[in-house]
Amino acid sequence: MDRVDIEVSGGCQCGAVRYHATQMLDNAHICHCRMCQKAAGNIFIALVAAPKDAVTWTRGTPGRFRSSEHVDRGFCAQCGTPLFYETITGDRINFTIGSLDHPELFPPRTSDGNEGKVPWFESILSLRDNGTTGSGPDDDAAWAAAIASSNRQHPDYDTQVWPE
Repeated sequence: MDRVDIEVSGGCQCGAVRYHATQMLDNAHICHCRMCQKAAGNIFIALVAAPKDAVTWTRGTPGRFRSSEHVDRGFCAQCGTPLFYETITGDRINFTIGSLDHPELFPPRTSDGNEGKVPWFESILSLRDNGTTGSGPDDDAAWAAAIASSNRQHPDYDTQVWPE
């Protein structure tokens, strides 16, 4: 697996935990195994690794859950955001692509754990598009504005202080 000289940053939804990596690996992938589904609270998890020696925790310390004898799952203990999968004796940390400030830079190249893939996974691209205001056709501009005005999500860049 090749190292890619690209600097990235990322963190949790509330901003309590932030990280920076000076290199990444070219292993962006999604995993459908049941353990990853449970860790993400979703039907798959998208991951990309950084060498451990290239990672710095710039704010806070992630919580850890030993999901098996060899693996830690990292998360924000305040907001619950899943942050990483780490083989404890390995030399890399697999970050959740969604926790990166620029997830668009890491399109998955492979699919793992396919024995756990939910049967309807392939149909998700054909779902009806409800736009950006919310979860369905009953949502309106006022609802979207209320969410936007009370949003406590950390921005997709490093801040000196959070909340501001």
